[in-house]
Amino acid sequence: MTARVLVVDDIPANVKLLQARLSQEYFDVRGATSGAEALRICDEEQCDIVLLDVMMPEMDGFEVCKRLKANPRTHHIPVVMVTALDQPSDRVKGLESGADDFLTKPVSDIALITRVKSLVRLKMLTDELRMRAETSRDLGIEDPFAEAAKVSGENGRILIVDDRLSSYDRFKRILSRNNSIQIETQPQEALFRAADENYDLIIVSLALENFDGLRLCSQLRSLERTRNVPVLIVVDPDDNARLMRGLDLGVNDYITRPVDPNELVARVVTQIKRRRYAERLRDNVQMSVTMAVTDSLTGLHNRRYMESHLQTLVEKAQEKRRPLSLLVLDIDHFKAVNDTYGHDAGDEVLKEFARRVRKAVRGLDLACRMGGEEFVIVMPETDIGVAVRVGERIRATVAGDPFPINGGTRAIDVTVSIGASTLAAGSDTAELLMKRADEALYNAKHTGRNRVSAQAA
Repeated sequence: MTARVLVVDDIPANVKLLQARLSQEYFDVRGATSGAEALRICDEEQCDIVLLDVMMPEMDGFEVCKRLKANPRTHHIPVVMVTALDQPSDRVKGLESGADDFLTKPVSDIALITRVKSLVRLKMLTDELRMRAETSRDLGIEDPFAEAAKVSGENGRILIVDDRLSSYDRFKRILSRNNSIQIETQPQEALFRAADENYDLIIVSLALENFDGLRLCSQLRSLERTRNVPVLIVVDPDDNARLMRGLDLGVNDYITRPVDPNELVARVVTQIKRRRYAERLRDNVQMSVTMAVTDSLTGLHNRRYMESHLQTLVEKAQEKRRPLSLLVLDIDHFKAVNDTYGHDAGDEVLKEFARRVRKAVRGLDLACRMGGEEFVIVMPETDIGVAVRVGERIRATVAGDPFPINGGTRAIDVTVSIGASTLAAGSDTAELLMKRADEALYNAKHTGRNRVSAQAA
C-alpha cells in the first residue's frame, strides 16, 4: 500500500524521524513545520493522511484539525494527532476536534504503521465516491461534499459481539446514552443479525471464549450486506500479531484494554460519522447516475443513455445473430397543444404518453425520450413484423382514449406517428438503424399521421 503522508511538527528532527519510519513502508512522505503551511499543502495538494503534532506555536494541532475538517476540500483527509500529552482528556479533545486517531509520543512502530495503513485504506475506499460525486455538482445537484460533511456520529445503531458479561455490560453503559445498543454473545448469530439489520458500527471482542473473533471480522467483510459496515475490534495489550491481522482483514479501528470510556466514545463517534459520510456520498452518486440517464419529466431513459445502450444492443444482436428492431415515435401536432393549452398541459400529455408507452412494451424493451415530443423504443429479439404490430398497439393505445390535462378537468385527443426499422445482417450499424426509422417516421407524417410505417434495410 502506498500513499502520500504529510507530517506536521514544528521540530524538524521529529518530522525527519517519522519520515524515515514511514518511508521504510514505501509511503510518499512530505513535511511541514507549521499549521499554516499544513493547511496550505492540504488545500493545494492531494494528501492521503496527515500526522499532526499538537503542541505547535501560533496555531496548535487542535485548531489545524478543526480547520481541515471545516473545509469541504479537506474534510475527507484522515488526521492523526501526534503528541507527548498522554492524558485521556487530551485524546478525547483531539478526537472531538475532528481527528480520526491519536498517537502518543514516543510513537511505537506498530501503532504508527497500523493506524496509518488503516486510515489510508479507508480514504482510498471513499476517494472513488468523491470523484463520482464531482459529477453531481456539475449536474447542478446541491454540493455533495458540503452536505456529506454535515453528518453526525450520534444516535448510532451498534452491535457488540462479546461473551463476557462484565465486558459487554460496561460497553453498554458507556455507549447507551447516545446510541442504540444490541448485545450478541454468539458470533455466528451475530453474523446473521449484522446481515439482516442496518447497523452503523459492529464492535467485536477478540477475547471470545470459543470462537476466533478475527474469523467473524473476515466473514463480515466477505458479505455484500456487511462489507461497508465499520468494525472496531477490542484487543488485549501487546496482542500485536492479531491486531495487524485484523487490519489486514479490513477492520476499521481498534481499542486496547483496559478501555478508556472517553476514548471509546470518541472512536465510536468517529466511525459512525465516517460511515454516514460515505453513505451520503454513495446516495448522491446514485442520484447523479439516475439523473444522468433518466428524463426527469417522463421517467423514461434519456437520449444519452439510449445512444450508448443502443450501440451495445446492436453489437450483441450481431454477435448472436438475433433480430433487433427500433421504433421512433413522434406525437402529432404537439406544438399546437402547447400553443393552445399551455406548456403545463403539454407536460401532462408527455407524462401520460410515456405511461401508455411503458404499459405497451415489454420489460426487455428500452423506451427513451429523445427530446421534445420524440421517443424511441429499442426491441431486442424482435423482427420487423412484430415491431410493426407493437407500434400499431401503441398507436391505438394513444388514440383510443383522450388525454387528461389541466389537472384532469378536461381532456384532448392525441395521436402519434411511428417509424419502424430492423437490424440488417452484415455490417449494419446503430446509426443506419436509426436513420431508417427516421425515414419511416417521415413517411408516416407525410401520408396522413396517426399511423405506423416501416423502412426496409
